[in-house]
Amino acid sequence: MPRAKRGFKARRRRNRIRKSASGFREGRRTMYRRSVEAVHHAWMHAYTGRKQKKRTMRRLWIVRINAGARQNGLTYSRMMAGCKKANIELDRKVLADLAIVDPAGFAKVVDLARAAL
Repeated sequence: MPRAKRGFKARRRRNRIRKSASGFREGRRTMYRRSVEAVHHAWMHAYTGRKQKKRTMRRLWIVRINAGARQNGLTYSRMMAGCKKANIELDRKVLADLAIVDPAGFAKVVDLARAAL
């Protein structure tokens, strides 16, 4: 019985790893065993990075809303409480974008929130 060589399936698997390791440095790109280790490590960090990106973006939105609210004489927490009481259902992403792109519109939202308080 002839021996079974792994053939194109193994090569395809190795090429997939090599393609993922294409930007790595030195042996982590060229040597298969090292590149497998590096790619798996990178995939773990990519997973946690996707979760961290959501946190950092929310923090950025809060900073922007706070800056816009303080320009209109209100703090972030008071503004968000006022928005909740006034049933303004704009999320933080939209409010932050509004504070940068349309300060006049954001000022109207702040006035509505202040009125609800």
